[in-house]
Amino acid sequence: MISGAIFATCVAMSIDVERYARHLVLREIGGPGQQALSRAHVAIVGAGGLGSPAALYLAAAGVGALTLIDPDHVSLSNLQRQVLFRTDDIDQPKVSRAAHHLQALNPELRVTTHAVGLEASNAQSLLSGCDLVLDGCDNFPTRFAVDLASRSLGIPLVSGAVGRWEGQLSLFNRTPDSPCYRCWVPETPPDAETCAAVGIVGALTGVIGALMALEAIKLICETGDTLDGRIMLFDGLTLQSRILRLKKDPACAHCSS
Repeated sequence: MISGAIFATCVAMSIDVERYARHLVLREIGGPGQQALSRAHVAIVGAGGLGSPAALYLAAAGVGALTLIDPDHVSLSNLQRQVLFRTDDIDQPKVSRAAHHLQALNPELRVTTHAVGLEASNAQSLLSGCDLVLDGCDNFPTRFAVDLASRSLGIPLVSGAVGRWEGQLSLFNRTPDSPCYRCWVPETPPDAETCAAVGIVGALTGVIGALMALEAIKLICETGDTLDGRIMLFDGLTLQSRILRLKKDPACAHCSS
């Protein structure tokens, strides 16, 4: 149960006590953490397999504002894993339908939508003013553009990726001394695969997308151990994961200077 002191604090902070009750009793979140979530502005690049569950959990958690960036329309093949969407959403812009469903989940959420592709020429303008960016896109040029803008703007970057039965997750650019995405992937891999070509198990995107949201919540609430300087690799077939250490590359063209 929520104590009288916590209840009084939440009322003073204008926090919806019933909606966020399970957060408020957590020592690591409580009233101050919930207030931090309500002030946070998170950008999500890609409203697909990873962005869908991440956005749902951040909206439910009480994040105050989300910026959704995705140029695509909902297709029937998306519904196998992109849990934000419904059959009636097919052929509609992803970001507008996503905003509709997220605000139905949490009417207090403020959503900004950009039905455009993020690239080097517009990345900084799209991400400016955000506190944190989650990248769940499906191509390396966009990942590189997000990383460079994140580094330039001083915005931490939670990056997730999936393929077949495997996923990975990391945090980049948390501080000037943190590695960036291109310390991990300097150039587009010559054997880069796409989910359309090799397949993806839908539930895997939910696992990695939810972990992206969890990493974001920890960052906003300033609690727990983050993946700064570490890469988590997850195997859905064996349910095993391992953590790799990643140091900033002094020769990295994105962050060495």
